[in-house]
Amino acid sequence: MAATFAAISFAQLSPKDRVDNAATLTPAKPSVNPITIMKDQSATTATTALKQDSAKVVKTETATFAGGCFWGMQEIIRKIPGVIRSQVGYTGGKADQPSYQLVCTGGTGHAEAVEITFDPSVITYEKLLGYFFRMHDPTTLNRQHNDVGTQYRSAIFYHSDTQKQTAEAVKARVNKSGKWKQPVVTEITKAGPFWSAEGYHQDYLQKNPFGYNCHVLQPE
Repeated sequence: MAATFAAISFAQLSPKDRVDNAATLTPAKPSVNPITIMKDQSATTATTALKQDSAKVVKTETATFAGGCFWGMQEIIRKIPGVIRSQVGYTGGKADQPSYQLVCTGGTGHAEAVEITFDPSVITYEKLLGYFFRMHDPTTLNRQHNDVGTQYRSAIFYHSDTQKQTAEAVKARVNKSGKWKQPVVTEITKAGPFWSAEGYHQDYLQKNPFGYNCHVLQPE
């Protein structure tokens, strides 16, 4: 039958023989293991997710500023574009894990401060310093408005030599600007341990919109 079939054309076959022979001549589809497909799809999904996660990674920097009561400072800082998060706390002192009550005595040497995590691709450290000098009076030694004591001093705690150089340059520029009648007394000190303040201090003015605040962001 095979030899006879080879001698005649496909068109000469009866309709039934065409169907039978077409099935015989058509190459069989390779079998596909559904488990293999699932594994391949899972691998592709995992790779895509990994690429997306990598794309979302943001390089951040840290800045630490002190300029009076940290409640008002944090309320301004959290609204600055490029600031990812902030927390209030105590730094620049001698005691470990100081409490608010202890810092208020002025005996520990700590300043009320805000630690800022920011995206330098959105806002530079220099521009962040610009906000800092506009949100408080940098010419009053150990005081901001009604708050008096070393814990309320104006200070920049730098985290790198580059930050130190930038802070010194911005401070000098503010001093020469003529905006303030008195010299700028902001101290520029290497950052040390930062102790997070008690929970009720964090985002205080978000929790208490009519709470005490002596900070106002001045125009540029």
